Amino acid sequence: MIQRIQSVYLLLVTVLLVLAACLPVGEFIGLDGVTAYVFKPLGMTMADGVLHSTWGLFGILLLSAIIAFCTIFLFRNRMLQVRMTIFSSLLLIGYYIAFVVFMLMLKNDLEVMSLRLGWALCLPAVCIILNYLAFRTIYRDEVMVKAADRLR
Repeated sequence: MIQRIQSVYLLLVTVLLVLAACLPVGEFIGLDGVTAYVFKPLGMTMADGVLHSTWGLFGILLLSAIIAFCTIFLFRNRMLQVRMTIFSSLLLIGYYIAFVVFMLMLKNDLEVMSLRLGWALCLPAVCIILNYLAFRTIYRDEVMVKAADRLR
């Protein structure tokens, strides 16, 4: 059962979330228009060496990646697999909420002009779509198994 299409979806989710945890999600542009502070899920280091920690974003991405990877091996319990994919998607929605909160807090603390978003910010959204596709195929398998049990 590991070779099923939902396993491929969940493996892609794992890889994309690890990639999203390592890449910067944006950068703050200073009031002078030149100074840029790179905003990563683990934190943001200032020019003077001060670290503004955003470890919550990193934790959410890492937890969701671990859940997606472990869900691959739950193929014997499809309903638990369904619940885990839904939980992973809810975590990723929470990631975006936490990102907005951290962005607003850091923007007020740093007195910056604007935030330029990076392409890595769209990776959790792609993972939500892949989780949905995995959910559909897992649930379809469960319906087929129940239909086959009724025929026996």
